[in-house]
Amino acid sequence: MTPIAQAAARASTTSTGYVYDLLRKLGASDFVARTIQFLALRPLRIALIVAIAWLAARVGSALCRRLVRSLQLRTPLLRASERAEARAATVAGALASLVKAFVWTIAALTIMSELGINLGPFVAGATVIGAALGFGAQSLVRDFLSGLLILVEDQYGVGDRVLVGDTKGTIESLNLRTTRLRSFDGTVWYVPNGDIRKVGNASEGWARALVDVPLPHGVDLTRANTLVTEAARALVAQPPWNERVLEPPQLLGVQRIAPDAVTIRLSVRVAPSQVDQLARAVRGAVLERLRQEGLEFHYPDGATPPGQ
Repeated sequence: MTPIAQAAARASTTSTGYVYDLLRKLGASDFVARTIQFLALRPLRIALIVAIAWLAARVGSALCRRLVRSLQLRTPLLRASERAEARAATVAGALASLVKAFVWTIAALTIMSELGINLGPFVAGATVIGAALGFGAQSLVRDFLSGLLILVEDQYGVGDRVLVGDTKGTIESLNLRTTRLRSFDGTVWYVPNGDIRKVGNASEGWARALVDVPLPHGVDLTRANTLVTEAARALVAQPPWNERVLEPPQLLGVQRIAPDAVTIRLSVRVAPSQVDQLARAVRGAVLERLRQEGLEFHYPDGATPPGQ
């Protein structure tokens, strides 16, 4: 045998594997050895790839759920809301599905390579498409990541009254890319989640209804304070406010002293959605009580009191 033939034989033996060499030594023909190696080893390799992919998908799903739970905002002052838990479960499930899809895609490509399928065109095409999407969708990716954190942390939800930048309104819809906000004048704003840097939520937990009562100079402040407090507490003791107010009204005292008036402030803790209604009701009750007792609001110069 020539040196070239010997080198070719060694290369062929080296590339065939241990099972082939063993069968050849046991007397099997080249065809039989190669066939047994193909039928025995490749299924085992494919089974091993499937097992590893299944394990990686399970571990990846568990890590996604743990990551989402760690991202949730939890403080001793705030109870975990059902809405936040539902959102976190939904987002965790979506992320787990993405991880599973990625793992099984890699496993499928590996199995195709094991079967001798040329993956060059697939890899080249995926590289070009990925580069184009990554370059052109940077802002979109930022919006999706920001929306993901907004949902997981339960920063706000549909129906919440929020302040986003200089726009105040009610959330009408929320998804991973945009937040739809309707301001109080009826304008609908579509805000990309990636542009939201700071948001104030006026519908979370509780809020304070602040009622300012302007009184003229010379009024008996002690008597006025008593009347204002009694009027507010009588109002919140009646339905429907007795079920909506979270604590009795508190008189904070003199809030402002102007050249023509003294303003006292009253505070009531209430559910966020009832702030404006309660403040208007308290103002009406206080005005009526002050009139009954001979005291009235301060009216600016030139203004005409009601009923005159």
